[in-house]
Amino acid sequence: MILSLTAAASSALQFESLGLSKVALDLGFFQIKWYSLAYIAGIVIGWWYLLKLLAQPGAPMTRRHADDFVFYATLGIILGGRLGYVLFYKPAMLVYPLEVLKLWEGGMSFHGGVLGVTLAIIWMSWRQKLDWLRVHDYVACCAPFGLFFGRLANFVNGELWGRGPTDVPWAIVFPDGGPIPRHPSQLYEAGLEGVLLFLILALCFWKTDARYQPGKLTGIFLTGYGAFRFFVEYFRQPDAGLENLSWGLSMGQTLCVPMVLGGIFLIVTAKGRRKRVEPVAGTTSVA
Repeated sequence: MILSLTAAASSALQFESLGLSKVALDLGFFQIKWYSLAYIAGIVIGWWYLLKLLAQPGAPMTRRHADDFVFYATLGIILGGRLGYVLFYKPAMLVYPLEVLKLWEGGMSFHGGVLGVTLAIIWMSWRQKLDWLRVHDYVACCAPFGLFFGRLANFVNGELWGRGPTDVPWAIVFPDGGPIPRHPSQLYEAGLEGVLLFLILALCFWKTDARYQPGKLTGIFLTGYGAFRFFVEYFRQPDAGLENLSWGLSMGQTLCVPMVLGGIFLIVTAKGRRKRVEPVAGTTSVA
């Protein structure tokens, strides 16, 4: 057994040979890490794409609202993501509250980030008297950017690696994952949750009337992400102690179940929330 594992590891790609570094720019007194740049890229590119969506007829908010939302969304991602990580994966950290504040040591939950951004949308929409569900639809179309860059950053950091051992040709031996070849599950997620989910949402937004059915795009996002993440969990190494819970699923899969169910509900009931969007001038409805 040991000999077979050793042979598999020797034939697999060594992560160190890729020449990747967690640090994007090192000035000596100050470092910029790829993980930080991933967050910035996801937010900035997502904001740029959101403006493209809002330029189409029937948008639920204006450029001013979108600019304000960037601030709220950033808070939602950081606070929700961190609190979600602590509550779902590391509740023991609550005993030492100062540990919760150490964001630079890593530890963010996407499921927590989704809740944080949703609360940010509801808060902003309430204050500005906007339709929060339609706003959420537009924001959902932009979320895959953050997922894509975030998963690439996970790969560059050599973290959240996949299960092993595996004999797939693209298996990688990660520095902190032991001497066994593992699935590069970070790249699987980048492709599914980032690229494919973005294409599905873009197709629904640009080629159908989904954006006039409040909740439909949000439902597609929740269902798509939940299904993709649930699937990838079979190839991703779960956090220690959370691999197989008493009900047979990992923590990641467990958190995806309500996402998928909620997403399906929003999709199925979307037509009942169908709205006609009136133009600023004229008599013909936009849709």
